[in-house]
Amino acid sequence: MSTEKKKAHPYKFILWVGLGSIIMLFAGLTSAYIVKKGQANWLDFELPVVFWYSTLVILLSSVTMQISLKKFKERAMGQYRGFITLTMLLGLVFVVTQLMGFSALEANSIALTGPRSNSASSFLLVIAGLHILHVVGGVIALAIIFLRAYSVKTKFYNALPVELASIYWHFVDILWIYLFVFLQFVG
Repeated sequence: MSTEKKKAHPYKFILWVGLGSIIMLFAGLTSAYIVKKGQANWLDFELPVVFWYSTLVILLSSVTMQISLKKFKERAMGQYRGFITLTMLLGLVFVVTQLMGFSALEANSIALTGPRSNSASSFLLVIAGLHILHVVGGVIALAIIFLRAYSVKTKFYNALPVELASIYWHFVDILWIYLFVFLQFVG
C-alpha cells in the first residue's frame, strides 16, 4: 500500500498561485474603495440594471463550463464542443453587457474618466475593467480549447486543459459575484 500523497499537477499549482495573486489584487482594490468612500466628495450612484443581466450571464456560463468538462470526461465530444462553444459565447456576452453598463453610466452623466469623473466612478471602471480583462483571458483560453476540440484528430483525451479552463472560469465567475455584491451593496 502506497503512503505517497497525491500531488497537484504543476499546472494546477501554478494556476492556484495565480488565482491567489488575483484575489490579492481585488482585495486591495476593494479595500481602497472602502477607504476612499469615506471622503466627502464621494458620488453615490446606482449600478445600471444591465450589470444584473451580466451577472446572470456569467452564472449561466459557469454552468455550461461545468457541463462541458463533464461531457469531455465522458468523451461525448459533440456535446462537449457545443457546451464549450456556448461557454465562450456567454463569456463574450458578459463582456458586451459590462461595456453596455459603462455606456449606461456615461449616458446618465456619470463620467468614468476625465475631468468630470469622480473617484467612485473611476474605481468602478478600474475594478470592473480589470475583471473584464480577466474574463477576456478566460475567453482566449476557451477559444484555444475550442479550436483544439474541432481540430484534434487523435483519440487521446487529456482533460487537464479543460480542467484548468474550468477552474479559472469558475474563479472569474465567483470573483464577479463578489465584486457585484460589493459594488451593489457596499458601493
